[in-house]
Amino acid sequence: MLDDFLVRAALAGLATALAAGPLGCFVVWRRMAYFGDATAHASVLGVALALGFALPVFWGTLAAALAMALAVAALAGRGVTMDTALGVLAHSALAFGLVAVAFVPGLRVDLSAYLFGDVLAVSQAELLTLWLGAAAVAGLLAWRWQGLLTATLNEDLALASGVDPGRERLALTVALALVVAVAIKTVGALLIAAMLIVPAAAARPFARTPEAMAVLATAIGAGAVGAGLWASLAFDTPAGPSIVVAAAAAFAASLGAAAVRG
Repeated sequence: MLDDFLVRAALAGLATALAAGPLGCFVVWRRMAYFGDATAHASVLGVALALGFALPVFWGTLAAALAMALAVAALAGRGVTMDTALGVLAHSALAFGLVAVAFVPGLRVDLSAYLFGDVLAVSQAELLTLWLGAAAVAGLLAWRWQGLLTATLNEDLALASGVDPGRERLALTVALALVVAVAIKTVGALLIAAMLIVPAAAARPFARTPEAMAVLATAIGAGAVGAGLWASLAFDTPAGPSIVVAAAAAFAASLGAAAVRG
């Protein structure tokens, strides 16, 4: 069954939705949309370094995403505002990555596959990596769910409850880096932030509990994968952007439904 490229693409997209759905809820709740975008941009530099040193792309993107998070925290602690630090580091990392590829001798690679995704070309080995990464993210979020939720609602309340907000931020950063490393093959570095934010934003008007929002965001992401792949085959459009367009359509529909209910 896994010899069928479309089945592999659907399974890869589902893994991305499983990882990005619950994590995207925390990104929306904490207003970290730009942080997710910056981490995704940094993954391009990770791709360049991985290709240059003949390392697996997954580990290169994971290392670059974690380094971006640590660099943002360091700059923010030195008097630089968070949005400025994110803007400078995100675009610098993207530019360094694109330039670094040109200096790798004998390397001929199409970076558009990493920028916009190439889910239809996912191999069985890459599919296994995707599902292992998604399972790791889901497990981490399930393990730290209550602590993450308490620290997101109120850090003073978290401290009073014996929860360390710094530790929860670190767990969230690690999960975000894992999602970037997992999703770069499916939707690409430039569209990962959309898969984190759009399904969660579409789920928000209909969820009465945080857990319900996480489940609904995952379902919307999975539905966007199916609709995007269908549109890609039917209209000969890029698969990654088509998935994000489907998610955006779900968000627009949720806004309309929420307005009618209101």
